[in-house]
Amino acid sequence: MTVEFIADLANRALWITLLISSPILGLGLAVGVAVSIFQAVTQIQEMTLTFIPKIIAIFFAILIFGKWMMLILLNFTSNLWVNLPNYAK
Repeated sequence: MTVEFIADLANRALWITLLISSPILGLGLAVGVAVSIFQAVTQIQEMTLTFIPKIIAIFFAILIFGKWMMLILLNFTSNLWVNLPNYAK
């Protein structure tokens, strides 16, 4: 294994991580901003009001994007396992 190979593998792993986490984090961010604006307008400062909508939004994001995220992870992992003998040389 060369340094370039390890750097490329780490780069692909980080890219896959960002790609998979972006729908969940983006939806959580959007819901969090909407709830914050709602709290600022109505002056309701309830702690559970910030967490419950985010949890529900993230749950629905996992339901919607879960299959896509799993396919990307399976593709990356199977590629690693198939090419493992080549990596060990």
